[in-house]
Amino acid sequence: MNGFENFGVRLDVADGTRLECGVCWTVYDPVDGDNLAQVAPGTPFAALPGDWHCPNCDAPKSKFMAIES
Repeated sequence: MNGFENFGVRLDVADGTRLECGVCWTVYDPVDGDNLAQVAPGTPFAALPGDWHCPNCDAPKSKFMAIES
């Protein structure tokens, strides 16, 4: 699967899936969470708050795509 095939807010990605911002390439890794937004480690992408955005460029969740491990 091409990474660009899954643009959009996806709720069906596995809990451990890492996602990458399609604007600035920042990676959201559920293992790490997002310290800046006070998202606890272990938080899957689907469980992020609706208003969560890229901590680097402010892109919305819909700009993130799953990346292969």
